[in-house]
Amino acid sequence: MTTGTPRGLSPVRERLPNGATVIARPSRETPAATIVVSLPAGAAADPPGLDGTAHFLSRMIDRGTGSRSGDEIADLLDGRGVSLTVSATRHSFVVSCTCLSEDFPVILPVLADVTRNPSLPEGDLETRRGEIVTAIRQDQDNPAMVAVEEELALLYPGGHPYGRRVKGSLDSVGRIDRQALEAFRQARFSPAGLVVVVVGDVEAPRVLDEVGRAFGDWTGGPVDPVAVAPPPPPDGRRLETFPMADKAQADIAYGFNTIARRDPAYYALLLMNNVLGEYALGGRLGDSIRERQGMAYYVFSAFEPNLGEGPLVIRAGVNPSNVDRAVASIDEEVRRMAGEGVTAAELASSKQYLVGSMPRMLETHAGIAAFLLSCEQFGLGMDHDVRLPGLLSGVTLDEVNAAARRFLAPERATVTVAGPGEPRGVS
Repeated sequence: MTTGTPRGLSPVRERLPNGATVIARPSRETPAATIVVSLPAGAAADPPGLDGTAHFLSRMIDRGTGSRSGDEIADLLDGRGVSLTVSATRHSFVVSCTCLSEDFPVILPVLADVTRNPSLPEGDLETRRGEIVTAIRQDQDNPAMVAVEEELALLYPGGHPYGRRVKGSLDSVGRIDRQALEAFRQARFSPAGLVVVVVGDVEAPRVLDEVGRAFGDWTGGPVDPVAVAPPPPPDGRRLETFPMADKAQADIAYGFNTIARRDPAYYALLLMNNVLGEYALGGRLGDSIRERQGMAYYVFSAFEPNLGEGPLVIRAGVNPSNVDRAVASIDEEVRRMAGEGVTAAELASSKQYLVGSMPRMLETHAGIAAFLLSCEQFGLGMDHDVRLPGLLSGVTLDEVNAAARRFLAPERATVTVAGPGEPRGVS
């Protein structure tokens, strides 16, 4: 008996006359719908000298529109048990929520109003600024955050979009005013860059109709993509420490520049990183540094390609007395991965793990919506869920090991350490 071609998620994707993209994926599993509204207005587009503008706007955009006050918006959402989530990533500004499917035609216009017509009231500006300043200071007091932010600043120097802090600095946030927020919104918010994803108990024709009603009369031209140049290659190993004398733990970030999401080497590098620092209790890194040597409270590696060349960063939290040993052990595992490569058994287990994790990733409306939005943003196609197992299965051992040799070299690593200790730097 033949089963035919797998249908997968099979979403409906349509383009409105004004350029907006609508993606609908009906699901009757629960009587609810997740709505995601995305625009190309992330932190990478922050104006020069005003780092944190996109994040600041994300904290202000729900505080009122031309027809609704912030309290009226909050009351309407609270009355239906809906929480609005607004965030700014490197490249995207995202407004999302989950509501009962019967409330979909009521909630969608609110998201459209918030997105299209925010009033950005002066009365809320200082309150939100104070909240952001508090969050930045909390980050500055967190060794893990300091290590990662300083790592990215070294990997992506000279004002590169990926080296700047999404929340901005105390100085830049202090200079962002309402005029700057409105100018950013006017420059980056347009139907031509709008993507609306709806997943849940709402039929696709109804989604297209309601989104067209909410956004179809919005006018505006195309938004230029943010230019993300390749970062300069490191001229050698770099090590920087950032003393935080009152802390009991030291946090390490150890990384490399890698590739963009659309690079052909993506799947090989994804599998290699899974073996290195993700699989089971943290891959080879976790097995060696945490389990066998007992040196780390946590250790893992994160591979984060984007529209531009993203990083691969190994992170570890250790007792301050173990920093040098932990870094040396990371060096050893990185060198071994580049030299000996992944084994056939490791590659098979990694493929099985990543393919097997897909159903868990797509078991909720929110998970499906995030996946479809990623497919749209990176141009992967609406059938990517069907093709992904084959793409992973088709990666060869030689391709994975070539990726390891290409990117993993301790002599080119950038290492940052935040926690107790004396400052030192090597370049």
